[in-house]
Amino acid sequence: MTSPIIITGVGKRIGYALAKHFLAQGQQVIGIYRSHYTSIDELNALGATLYPCDFYDDAQVQALIDALTQLPQVRAIIHNASDWLPDHCQRAPSQVLQRMMQVHVSVPYQLNLALEAQLRAAAGDEIGGSDVIHITDYVAEKGSQKHIAYAASKAALHNMTLSFAAKFAPEVKVNSIAPAMILFNAGDDAAYQQKTLAKALLPKEAGNAEIIELVDYLLNSRYVTGRCHNVDGGRHLR
Repeated sequence: MTSPIIITGVGKRIGYALAKHFLAQGQQVIGIYRSHYTSIDELNALGATLYPCDFYDDAQVQALIDALTQLPQVRAIIHNASDWLPDHCQRAPSQVLQRMMQVHVSVPYQLNLALEAQLRAAAGDEIGGSDVIHITDYVAEKGSQKHIAYAASKAALHNMTLSFAAKFAPEVKVNSIAPAMILFNAGDDAAYQQKTLAKALLPKEAGNAEIIELVDYLLNSRYVTGRCHNVDGGRHLR
């Protein structure tokens, strides 16, 4: 049995696609989810080990850590879980910032520290044999006028990439992936889609395959660590 890959936020979109991809390869997958969708039942049927966990609940986070630290080895952790609170919502600004930092920074920080020994054990004597991947966001570099707290938390997540890459070397590689628009939501109308696509030099919907192929590359590489890999269609040149 292979050492498991842990993926947070497996209920939909990128996390769900990654979980299905690895399960199809015969890879052991441990999926973490907050909300129960039909996709969770599908992943369960495909053989994933699944843990419900609300990252805003410290007790649930600690229970998850207690369970995962019983594993002898962990091949990789992919921190994909995310929330997208706007700065102006029904919550106080202090709550918005706290929640963004909790899900995007605090929980990945705790999981990385708690599972360091398991990651190193899976690598054995192989340099760069295990991985941590942080899914950040294009706005971590650019900022956002309406999602300032969100952008700041994703920037902090990338900064942890640098620190953990140095801390976990040479057995464990740590990288981040910064997507822009990967998939439209079902409710996105034509006008919104056209406006969004126009922001990139490559005006098209990238699709989950772009992220899956990049994750595969990082897992197979033995010489890439401490880097951010942008998947944004060239938005920075607009």
